[in-house]
Formats: sequence, C-alpha cells, structure tokens
Amino acid sequence: MNEPSTMCEAFHRTVAQRPDAIALRGTTSHTWADYAARAAAIAGGLAAAGVEKGDTVALLLSNRPEFHFADTAVQHLRAVPFSCYNTSSPEQLRFLMGASGARVAITEQRLAPALRGSVNTILLVDDLPAWERPGFDLASAATTVRPDDLLTLVYTSGTTGRPKGVEITHANMVAMVAATAPMFGVRAGDRLVSFLPAAHIADRLNSHYLHLWAGTEVTCLPDIRDLAAALVEVRPTLFGAVPEVWQRIVTSIRNLSDPTQRAAVAQAVEIGLRHQHTRAAGDELAMLHRAAEHRVLAPLRAKLGLDQVRVAVTAAAPTPPEVVEFINAIGVPLIEAWGMSELSGVGTMVPPGTVRSGTIGLPIPAVEARLLDDGELLVRGPTVTRGYKDQPDETAAAIDPDGWLHTGDIATRDEDGYLHLIDRKKDLLITTGGKNIAPAAVELALKTHCPLIGQAVVVGDARPHLTALIVLDPEMVRGMDDETIAASIGKGVEAANATLSRPEQVRAFDVLTEPWPPGGDLVTPTMKVRRRAVLARYADRIEALYR
Repeated sequence: MNEPSTMCEAFHRTVAQRPDAIALRGTTSHTWADYAARAAAIAGGLAAAGVEKGDTVALLLSNRPEFHFADTAVQHLRAVPFSCYNTSSPEQLRFLMGASGARVAITEQRLAPALRGSVNTILLVDDLPAWERPGFDLASAATTVRPDDLLTLVYTSGTTGRPKGVEITHANMVAMVAATAPMFGVRAGDRLVSFLPAAHIADRLNSHYLHLWAGTEVTCLPDIRDLAAALVEVRPTLFGAVPEVWQRIVTSIRNLSDPTQRAAVAQAVEIGLRHQHTRAAGDELAMLHRAAEHRVLAPLRAKLGLDQVRVAVTAAAPTPPEVVEFINAIGVPLIEAWGMSELSGVGTMVPPGTVRSGTIGLPIPAVEARLLDDGELLVRGPTVTRGYKDQPDETAAAIDPDGWLHTGDIATRDEDGYLHLIDRKKDLLITTGGKNIAPAAVELALKTHCPLIGQAVVVGDARPHLTALIVLDPEMVRGMDDETIAASIGKGVEAANATLSRPEQVRAFDVLTEPWPPGGDLVTPTMKVRRRAVLARYADRIEALYR
C-alpha cells in the first residue's frame, strides 16, 4: 500500500485503522471516530463562515482536543491553519493577523480579548454548537488536498525582530513524519503528553502530525505546572521536552527531602553513569547496576511517571551534557535532537539507544547536511520549507539556488560524523523553555519606552528567562539624580514588557555606568553592539542577574 501523500490522507488512514481507539484526552476522551466527526462539524462551520482554499485561519488555543479538531478541519478545506502563542500581546497578534492575512480566528473565551480589533471573525471553542455544521463530507474533502498545498504557517522570529511565516506544505510534513516515525520507534497507541505551545514546531510535530500519521494517544495539558502529575497518570511511552523541563527533573531528584533516599539515589546515579560509559556485562559493575536498578532506579522512574518511556527527546535549545547523562543514568533513554521550523521539525538527532551528550547527532534520512568553510551548517531535503510567506528576499537569503537551507548555526563534525553546535551567526536567542526570541525587538521596545536608555543588550540564550544590560544615554540623563534615573528606567522596562509576550519580558536588568564610545571594544563606529564582547566583559554581572 502506498504511503499517504498528504496529512489528510494520513488522518483518514488512522481513523479507518483505529476508529474505536482513544486519540485525544482532555477533560474527556475522544476516539478517532469522534475526532473525525468533530473535525467534520467544524469544517462545515468554517465553510459556512466563508473559509475556502488558500485562506489562513489563526488558532489561539491552549493545549486541548479542540486545537486538533480545528487544525484538521482547516486542512480539509485546503485552507492554512497557524497557531499563535497564548502569551502574545494584542500588538503582536495584530501584526500576525495582518502578515498572515487571516480573516478568521478560532480561540477560547479567556484568550479572545487579545484578538479583538485585529481579525474580522472570532469563533469560540467554548461555544462550538453555535457555529458547527454537522454533515460535512470530510473524506471526500481529503481527496481534493494536494501534496503541494500549504499545511501550516509557523511564525518564527528573525534577527530583525519581525516574525516570518515559515510555509510548510503537506509534502514537507509527510517527508518529515515518514522519516522520523521509524527513528523514534513510534507505534500506534503510543502515549504522549502535549504541553508545549502548538505554535512551536516541536509540539506541532510530535503531538499533532506524528499523532495523525501513527495513531498515537495524546493527552492535552493546558497548564505545564500540572506536568508532574500528568506524567504519573499517563505514563507516556514517548516523551519530548525542552531542556528546562529536564533540568527541573534533575533538580527535583537531587533535592529529595529524605536524606537517606537522597543518598541512595546519588549512589545509584553514580553507578548508572559509570555503567553508561562501559556497558560491560557480567562484571562487578554490571552486578552493582542491576542491584541499583532493582532497588532504586526503577522505583524512582515509576515515581516520576517515566518508567514506560522507550524514547525521550530533548530539543529546542542546547541541553547541558550533564543533564543528558544524568537522565540516562536513571534509566530514561534521553537523546538530543536539533531542528528548525524551516525544516518542518527535526534536522538531526542522536540515534535512540545511543548516549552522545554534547552533540546534536546525525542528519535524519530525509535530509543531507554540510558545513561551509566558516562552519555554518547547511541542510537540504524534502522537509525544507518552500519559503517565508510574502517575503521573497528573506526566502532567497535563507535558501540558495541549489536548495540548501542556510541555518545560521555554526557547527563542527567529529570523526564519527556527529554534529556539534558551536555558536550562532545570528543573534537569535533560545531560552531553556524553547522560546525563540529576537533580542533586537526586545531591545527596541526598551529604548522606545525609556528614552534614557542609550544601549540595551538582552541576555537569555540557554537561560530560563531574559535579563538586560542597560547603558544610559549621557545626554538624556545629564543633570538628573540617581533616584530619578532609577525610577524612570524601572517604569520604562515595565512599559516595554507590557508590549511583549511573557517569554520576551525582561525579568531583571543592570544599569551600567561606564560609557560605550563609538568604535570601541563594545560598539562599532555606527553604534552597533559587539554582542560577544559585551557578554564576555560583563559575564560576572550577568551571572549576578540570574542569581
């Protein structure tokens, strides 16, 4: 049997194979047959509202089954669904609605106020019966969808701070899931927890597209603070998370309240780390590891809800090698992956069953990779986006005539072919929560809302949140006392934060008193910040901000 050529075909294949199996769990559970019926009713309602081929439909929803119903319904109309971060400010949503051309948005009551005034039609999932239209022939509609139709837009931040709409076709995503499902060992009925934002390619791939392709069971978790309890309840067989989640798990284990238990776990982890690097069978270490596994590690994994995980993945930002090794030492098979929205998800990954901390692994079968002389990582293959929506110049700058995507990441390749990320050409920040942030946009907001600021450098790469170094404009502060300056800066930062999404907001800042002369070590003659030099000069003060 030929593989599906669109995600709509994949959906109907799964519905036919698993009609009575649980597909989605939220406040209630939904079978695949239920899923198809709900998607059909929503598609009918959207068609009645005038949505048709090529239209974009915005989704501003928390992690809930209705997101999946709505996204799948829009696909079947040959329209283009795209997700917005729930933390987006009204100003940011207005930009996204305009850039995407969306006339219709599907949201929920508590999030709707942020959309008002930026889109013509707002449909609430809290009131689905009012606008659903049962009877829409979803199966027939699926046959009209073509591989080169747009499947979704993923808006991602560029170095200029203006979001770009990455265009992902059905063919792009089919190539991605067909390559990664076997690598991850995804099976029908595998249990996953969806807790990352659907606007992020990681959750969209794992919890939505792989879900449609393979027939997994997804539990939707609207509040990440409930993750620990959800893991124990669901006991996922596949689990992916950003580095911050893995770091929290490590911290919780290291800080167990019972000193006897804490000591036993520490000893078992040490044995696990040694066993990880030797894998010797039949010797004393192997015996010690079997005992630690039986008495300590297996019960610990069960307590965490990670005892049935076959493959665990960390991605979206670099993960400290010691975190990867620690998680593997307790018996959770954690691997690192790297990807981009422009790649429809994953570009490289460490093969499951392999512990190679500090590396992003090998290219997946669907793509090829090479390094330029300056170390920039380039990738090519059927998963590469066709471009950025309505931005031909940006597309040409990112994808060369031979189809190579220039990632902007600097990497090296070791003797085994494993890739190691070294640095980024661009200044894009990725927090440990996996949020991509363009610092220029945040810095501009700070300077816009506080004229006393001459320079602002936002810090947050591989950090849990953003902080900033602020340099005063000497002319603006002339004659002002320190108390007045401090109050003005504080109000300015607060005002800037009000225009930004929560992950983009500056949590702490340090006002520097020394000037940054043009053409000096820290700024160019045209006053462009030499970011690396600034981070190196003020490393101690930056660390103090995070303490």
